Amino acid sequence: MSALEFHRPEGGLLENVTEFMEWTLYPAWLAAVQALGYQVAPHIVDCADHGVPQHRVRLFLVLTRSKAPLMLELHRRQHVPTTSFLDFNAGKWSPIDKPGRAAATLARVANGRARFGDQFIMPYYGKGSGLTGRDMGRPIGTITTLDRWALVRGNEMRMLSANEALAAQSFPTSTLRPDNHRLTMHMAGNAVPPLAGQLVIEALLKAA
Repeated sequence: MSALEFHRPEGGLLENVTEFMEWTLYPAWLAAVQALGYQVAPHIVDCADHGVPQHRVRLFLVLTRSKAPLMLELHRRQHVPTTSFLDFNAGKWSPIDKPGRAAATLARVANGRARFGDQFIMPYYGKGSGLTGRDMGRPIGTITTLDRWALVRGNEMRMLSANEALAAQSFPTSTLRPDNHRLTMHMAGNAVPPLAGQLVIEALLKAA
């Protein structure tokens, strides 16, 4: 709000989780934006539909100083598979059957093997595909701020690397990042996929 009030740009873009519109203070936020002279057009976007190798459903709010909300024309692209950014020759692999491995993890591995064979990706925790694994011919699920995705290869497994997480977000390999896995994962999970952001901005400029 302070940025809009100070700079008064012709247009603006805000990205957040879809639950942002369910926020208790969202009506007050919306009223404040409109009081500054902006129309608000919500767009629910799955980044996988726009070339990002990740299913990541997010809210993009397009703010414009126009007579009516500006709805963008966002053309869908072909989905990019998880295999596009995985490096099975990298990372620290460990045996699946080792002392201390949780029974729930072993059950997920067994379910994944039954569906996809000896090589697949799975959430290390969670529901949904966390119980069955995931076909690597599809985009990966949402990259979060914590280690979530595990790769399975035969009788061994490893967590997704920080470089792979950044690639799943469509960051180029030249992206500078901290020399710290946990911090990089946190930043990656909080980021807007650059490719999705670029396409939305381009559509905004074209429509304007």
